[in-house]
Amino acid sequence: MDIVALVTDPAAWAAFVTLVVMEIVLGIDNLIFISILSNKLPVEHRARVRRIGISLALVMRLGLLSTLAFIASLTKPVFELPWQGLPNAYGEPSFELMFSWRDLILIAGGLFLVWKATLEIHEKVDPNEKHGQKPTKDVVINNVGSAIFQIILLDLVFSVDSILTAVGMTDHLPIMFAAVIIAVLVMLLAADPLANFINENPTVVMLALGFLLMIGVVLIADGFGIHIPKGFIYVAMAFSAFVEILNMLSRRKKPPQADKSLH
Repeated sequence: MDIVALVTDPAAWAAFVTLVVMEIVLGIDNLIFISILSNKLPVEHRARVRRIGISLALVMRLGLLSTLAFIASLTKPVFELPWQGLPNAYGEPSFELMFSWRDLILIAGGLFLVWKATLEIHEKVDPNEKHGQKPTKDVVINNVGSAIFQIILLDLVFSVDSILTAVGMTDHLPIMFAAVIIAVLVMLLAADPLANFINENPTVVMLALGFLLMIGVVLIADGFGIHIPKGFIYVAMAFSAFVEILNMLSRRKKPPQADKSLH
C-alpha cells in the first residue's frame, strides 16, 4: 500500500492514533527513569542528559523498525529449560521455560530496573550521609557518562518492548515510523516539566521509584512467559498518582504551623 492510499484510509488513521497513544504510554516508563536519573546530576548537565537519553531512545526505536527481520527473530526461542512449572487445573504445564532474545532482554532490563529502583529507595529512606562527605553512589552518578550508560541500557529494553507492540498492532511501516517519532517528540517536550515536577516534590520521587520497581517486576515476569495485562499496571499507576495528587492538595490546603501558634 502506498503513502497516498494510507493517508486516505480511515483504518490506517485509527491504527495510527491508537499506536501513538500506546507508544506515549509505554514511553512514560522510559521517561520516569530518565527524569529520576538526570535529577541526580549537577543542574548544568540535567537537561542535556535528558535530551541525549530521549534522542538515543528515538535512534534505537527507528533502528529496530528498520530491521523487521531482526525484530521477528527476537521472538524465536533460543533455548529451553526442562522444567515446565506446576500443572494447572487441567493437568497441563502452567508454563514452559522457553526463552527468546526478547525474553532475555526483558529479564535483564527488569533485574536492572529492580536493582536501580531498590538502590534509590534505600538512599531515600536511609541516606546514611556523613557530614561534609558525599556517598560513593552520589559521586558515581555525578559522572555524566555513567548516567548516559544506564539510560542506554533501559532505552534498549523499552525500545524492544515498544517496537514489538508497534509490530503487533499494524503491518504498515510508515505508520510505525510516524507513531514512534511523534511519541518520542512528546517525550522530549514533557521531559523537562516532568523532571522538574519530580525534583520539586520528594513524595512524587518515591512514588515514581515504586512505579519503576513494579515495572521491573512486570518485565521479569514477562520474560518468564507470565504475561500481566498492561492495562492493570497502568490503572494501578493512575490510581496511585491520583491519590498522591490528593495528598499534595491536602498539604497545600493546610495552614502553616507558625500561623496556628499565633492564635
